[in-house]
Amino acid sequence: MIEPVEIHTLLIANRGEIALRVMRTASRLGIRTVAVFTDLDAAAPHVRAADVAVRVPSYLDVEAVVAAAVSSGADAVHPGYGFLSERAAFAAALEAAGVTLVGPSAAVMDQMGRKDAAREIAVAAGVPVVPASSSIERVEIPFPVLVKAAAGGGGKGMRIVRSAAEMDEAVAAARREALSAFGDDTMLVEKYVEHGRHIEVQVIGDHHGTVLHLFERDCSTQRRHQKVLEEAPAPTIDEATRARITQSAVDLAAHVGYVNAGTVEFLLDAETGEFYFLEMNTRLQVEHPVTEAVTGLDLVELQLRVAAGEPLGLAQDDVTLTGHAIEARVYAEDSFGGFLPQAGTASIVRWPSGPGVRVDHALEPDQVVSTSYDPMLGKVIAHGPDRESARRALVAALDETSILGLTTNAGFLRALVASDEFRDTTIDTAWLDSVDLPAVVPAPDDTVPRALVAWVSAMLTSLDTGHAFASDGFRIGGPPAPTLVELDRDVWVSTSSTTEGSSTTEGSSTTEGSSTTEGTVDGVPFRQLRAADHVLEAVVDGEPVRAVVNVQRGPSAVLEVAWHGQRFVFTPPDRLAGTAAVGDGTLVAPMPGTVLEVRVADGDRVEEGQVLGTMEAMKMELSLKAPFAGTVVEVDAVAGAQVPLGAPLFVVEAREVAE
Repeated sequence: MIEPVEIHTLLIANRGEIALRVMRTASRLGIRTVAVFTDLDAAAPHVRAADVAVRVPSYLDVEAVVAAAVSSGADAVHPGYGFLSERAAFAAALEAAGVTLVGPSAAVMDQMGRKDAAREIAVAAGVPVVPASSSIERVEIPFPVLVKAAAGGGGKGMRIVRSAAEMDEAVAAARREALSAFGDDTMLVEKYVEHGRHIEVQVIGDHHGTVLHLFERDCSTQRRHQKVLEEAPAPTIDEATRARITQSAVDLAAHVGYVNAGTVEFLLDAETGEFYFLEMNTRLQVEHPVTEAVTGLDLVELQLRVAAGEPLGLAQDDVTLTGHAIEARVYAEDSFGGFLPQAGTASIVRWPSGPGVRVDHALEPDQVVSTSYDPMLGKVIAHGPDRESARRALVAALDETSILGLTTNAGFLRALVASDEFRDTTIDTAWLDSVDLPAVVPAPDDTVPRALVAWVSAMLTSLDTGHAFASDGFRIGGPPAPTLVELDRDVWVSTSSTTEGSSTTEGSSTTEGSSTTEGTVDGVPFRQLRAADHVLEAVVDGEPVRAVVNVQRGPSAVLEVAWHGQRFVFTPPDRLAGTAAVGDGTLVAPMPGTVLEVRVADGDRVEEGQVLGTMEAMKMELSLKAPFAGTVVEVDAVAGAQVPLGAPLFVVEAREVAE
């Protein structure tokens, strides 16, 4: 038991969408909020949303964050996820300073926060665990195996190893990644289950001996151990399996005396039906909104109650499931260009809304997205009476997700959720890495976006006043005169129109009439229905289309369309490509980031596929390989240097083949 505390002021030791999400509940409960921020985040949304904001040198600086809590008069600190959320040293420092952590104790965090220690506790609690090797130097279990970091989570520091020959390179790469992400490069080696499902159980316990589960989530739709989609409840799980997994999670949490919200993760072998304990995350999870959607509970509110010493006020029978929810993580990455991290400044940002749709985000127009932090920009969640309803609602929501100025994975998510395979297949954790992605999730065709941007360009050419695509949002009232405009060599636009109504603007206010504009683009019939605030509604070759269009002329011309979630760019160089061009032997940075290692020098002879160096961005490590056998004739890469997208790093001259 602990002495009850009253939480009047809450410091959120995090940034981005999770900081805003915690603040929403705290504000609803009448709790004063305190944000922390670094120089890079001085104007970030979470700083403006808080009642008070305190600068810290780093979100990982335990001493500075604790000092911020004390100086701001915070009664409690919510750590969110990532950063210090699973650092026992942080929990201990808060306890020493007399500040309540919204989370488990330092002792429990230390026990469960490490995969090796948590494994031993699971065995003691009678929970099945994955077979493992006692030595990383001499693997005692059959390949394939999974090498993974003992500390931390989030898929960082993990490698699948299929033979002994691959072991040294995989361990070295996993160690580097783990040390960078968690400050600890201790490794575990476990059996790799080829067709496993990632099932996790949300648990919560209070100081009065109550431990509950809030049912399970299925997070099997992953790519390289990074979650892409999460859903609750797990589809196709029978009630007997659900009962065994959820009870195992409760048993483990009760055994260790767990208090507050946590997640117990399991691997369900799709072939045998057996399940194994993987790890416990001693914090709130990124995917907690799907649990909130199907249970109707506010997990942050429950966390705050528990931290204050109150009983949960719930029994297990009070927790029920209603419908199905699916969450899609929106990342700054080019999914159709090698899934490489992206950086830049968002210009237009439109998030979806409506019944059953929830968006947790911290991305606004004109916001700079750098590679300094995690690439997740937000989460789009859809809830429906069943899985198919939720899936269809998520497709519609991703259709309305429009981010320009910056390439994201929203278009890939939309295509993935809309695919027959996601609808009909029981997904396992290896699925996205093993299927023919271009066939299952094809890159969207640019025919319609090209027609839209051509049409808008024609409108702007014929206008010398405000228009629907200007930054002030002026709405088109009169029709463009008939014009003939060449956008590209193969794109001609012919427009003629009739109109009704008119439009005026004064200051920031606008009025809108109606207009009908018809013509052709590349000989395809085009009928404009409505244009307002960068949104173009039209009928293209008989099909209704709604998209966000940004066409700006001048020296820094921009021609962009967001359609079906995907960003299309029609200004050279084509930023939609985003990958290194190596046909001439020149390797350029395929993403903005940091050069980690340079393995070659001028004059070195290399073989095709040989690693010349490595770079990292947003905790993703990428090897730069020789495109063919030859000689290194130029090395511009420097270990530790920050490089922009497209920076030249290596030049390889092809080796002449003797005839």
